[in-house]
Amino acid sequence: MNFDDFCKQLIKIKKLPLPGHESHYKMEPAVRRKWRENERFEDRKPKEAAVMALFYPNSSNETQLLLILRKTYQGVHSNQIGFPGGKVEKEDRELIHTALRETYEEVGVLENDVEVVKKLTQVYIPPSNFLVQSYIGFYPKPKPFKIQEEEVEALVEVKLTDFLNNNNKIEQQLSTSYAKDILVPAFKLNGYTVWGATAMMLNEIKDLLNKVL
Repeated sequence: MNFDDFCKQLIKIKKLPLPGHESHYKMEPAVRRKWRENERFEDRKPKEAAVMALFYPNSSNETQLLLILRKTYQGVHSNQIGFPGGKVEKEDRELIHTALRETYEEVGVLENDVEVVKKLTQVYIPPSNFLVQSYIGFYPKPKPFKIQEEEVEALVEVKLTDFLNNNNKIEQQLSTSYAKDILVPAFKLNGYTVWGATAMMLNEIKDLLNKVL
């Protein structure tokens, strides 16, 4: 979709109620659902983080969504697809400032170049004990991205049409650092399997977009 047309339509979601956890649960792995039905995340006093779902035009003015492939490291989110973002630091005034600061640090997008459109529903991540706030933002005049090589392995620039294509919703069996041979709902985007918390956040975004596009 043409980015200019996309922006005009996306503004409409400002007044829409959030689909919320009902969207998340459609992409929730069974292992997480089992945890949710038996525990309360509030009891674990989770750490906070924030991420940015950034939409921007490519050289042909087609709308794209930015994801990143994280580096391989000793941690539960090693080598996974996610949004630019990260944990709250002391200097962050609000969660939106965390999302914007981390987006700049990880992919080089200046805070003043982003128009924040919508605050989404928080997602709790049991393995890392993080409560994550996501936002949708426009990046209308993109400059070349500059990745933080210590944390980011690669950019994953997803065409809006691919993201909205229902054929790219799949189920896949995989193993993680905390669970083996689990069947998970996922998105197949640019050849990558996107699952877990990122897929849950993506599904809320997709449900919102389907109401206005």
